[in-house]
Amino acid sequence: MSAVPLRNNRLAASDVRSVTVLGATGSIGDSTMDLLRASPERYRVEALTANSNVEALAKLAKEFNARFVAIADSSKLGELKAALAGTSTECGAGESAVIEAGARPADWVMAAVSGAAGLKPALAAVDRGAHVALANKECLVCAGDFFMQRAAKAGACILPADSEHNALFQALASGNRDELVRVIITASGGPFRTWKPADIEQATLEQALKHPNWSMGQKITIDSASMMNKGLEVIEASYLFALSPDEIDVLVHPQSIIHGMVEFSDRSVMAQLGAPDMRTPIAHCLGWPDRINGPAAKLDLAKIGQLTFEAPDFERFPGLRLAFDSLRTGKGATTVYNAANEVAVAAFIAGKIRFGAIARLVEATLDDWIRSGNQAPMTSADDAISVDHVARNRAAALLPQIALKAS
Repeated sequence: MSAVPLRNNRLAASDVRSVTVLGATGSIGDSTMDLLRASPERYRVEALTANSNVEALAKLAKEFNARFVAIADSSKLGELKAALAGTSTECGAGESAVIEAGARPADWVMAAVSGAAGLKPALAAVDRGAHVALANKECLVCAGDFFMQRAAKAGACILPADSEHNALFQALASGNRDELVRVIITASGGPFRTWKPADIEQATLEQALKHPNWSMGQKITIDSASMMNKGLEVIEASYLFALSPDEIDVLVHPQSIIHGMVEFSDRSVMAQLGAPDMRTPIAHCLGWPDRINGPAAKLDLAKIGQLTFEAPDFERFPGLRLAFDSLRTGKGATTVYNAANEVAVAAFIAGKIRFGAIARLVEATLDDWIRSGNQAPMTSADDAISVDHVARNRAAALLPQIALKAS
């Protein structure tokens, strides 16, 4: 049973929706707060969280009169309390406080805490039946079956906040599940779309961070350059919409105007288009089941002139192939894929491995996991976190030998 909602229960124009933003100071959080800022009469902020940026968190708490704020870095609680002295905002710190933020009584929660650390706070919101706008891929990549089962049981509405999954969500409304043939996730191709394999192998951090279309955080931008991000989106789509790997295709679309398409049995293909601006899918989630005014630029197709498409190259971007492999393997493999990639990206940022070694480390970690024979269905957040922990340790152990290998 899917917890992705049908369109119903329209809000009255006079209703005020209470909102929590988990990860308020990140790039997704920035876009969300921008939308809240534009409609102060429609939204009230219940809780905000940040990883370690006390100054930015306190500034947002004051601007939006948040009832509760949490900083993940427990050593900064005193600094946060000092910054909010004289206000009515409650403060907390550490993992438990971030989870508490998710559990606070908000109607709508943006789950944008990056990494596996975002799983438990998002589940706290899911378990009380909230509308959860999901921007944290790891919730589904690390614990997809379990996460969606919990959402369905609690009656929570999972709203996809990623541009691609939000596009699929909108396009899927054009038909019934038994009429679906496939979904098509588009990819910009990143900065290395036309590069030769040898050049991709030696790409620098500066080059990897030059995304042609999107302005995003460092980790997701590097993932886009390796197309690991698209691999994560494939896994996410499988769990989110209950799709088999064979029902998911990836299409490289350099202009990033079409964000997702759905093909139905009559061979009609429905697509969602928009300028590359994360505020568009977030606005769709924030207003759902209605639509709100969004600040993104109006789409001018005449000015754009043409839309082009290419098949993805699994040889130059093996991370995408590995995503499909891990999805078919199941039983924790997608969790391993994500964990190993996080270790690999951190190593690349630190200058310990070449760009091309990111995928090789992920593949080696997956191979090691499969050989270990430890695969088993995950039934709790702790199961997912345990697999994540084991995979990170194994990826770290494999790192030196991967660093020494040439492509």
